[in-house]
Amino acid sequence: MERSERITNAMTVDVEDYFQVSAFERHISRSDWDRLPCRVEANVDRILDIFGERGVHATFFMLGWVAERYPAMVRRIVAGGHELASHGYSHVRVTQQDPDAFRADVTRTKAMLEDIGGTAVRGYRAASYSIGARNLWALDVLADAGHVYSSSIYPIHHDLYGMPEAPRFAFRHNGAGILEVPVTTVALGERKFPCGGGGYFRLFPYSMSRGMMRRVNAVDREACIFYFHPWEIDPNQPRQHGIGFKTRFRHYLNLNRMETRLRRLLADFRWDRMDKIFLPRIKTA
Repeated sequence: MERSERITNAMTVDVEDYFQVSAFERHISRSDWDRLPCRVEANVDRILDIFGERGVHATFFMLGWVAERYPAMVRRIVAGGHELASHGYSHVRVTQQDPDAFRADVTRTKAMLEDIGGTAVRGYRAASYSIGARNLWALDVLADAGHVYSSSIYPIHHDLYGMPEAPRFAFRHNGAGILEVPVTTVALGERKFPCGGGGYFRLFPYSMSRGMMRRVNAVDREACIFYFHPWEIDPNQPRQHGIGFKTRFRHYLNLNRMETRLRRLLADFRWDRMDKIFLPRIKTA
């Protein structure tokens, strides 16, 4: 058995539909969401089947907008032994909210998810990893609202998000506040490289992603946090027109390969829910 195989990593799913991604917000109005063909329920059910085949439990960061319309899907997630966590109500980035609006959003969404799912919601992930150096106040708001941990910071340079100076691994905000669990990066020399999923997982060759994650397990002796979206296993989703090349490339690249790569990833590493891996740290800190 390889050394890396003895570490259990965190599998996470950001539950949003294809038309709700931040990259499309200038092209698709929120007022049109209810008129667009939704594919999230079928894609989530497919993911539940894939996880079930491997005996994997994961954390589902759920949009309140989605949960409100598909409550039975939320209950299937919980019944399958997965963790239900919050992704906010309607995928508004934290950088677009003031503290009062953010507090209202996360409080509303947490209560809604707990009512629908019948389980405590302890985790939160910001839309597009939109918590960073300029709005760390959001972590205090999350704690005040009853969240126990966040996974909302990506410690890399990126044109849309990122806090490269943030720690690579789980840390307490201000030393004693909410637990923040950044998405995984690998350190090569003085630089950090993303290896926590999303578009990078579809861009890099699978062997490269696997190698970087194995390095985190073997060298850093830390669990990886991997994330993806239901629309990423759906190459037949409706295509958007009039979007720029970079947006089109990022969103549609290798969608037809994603499910196969995901299945390989599930087989090559051990996986569990965020709370099962990271919350014991809170009890012993």
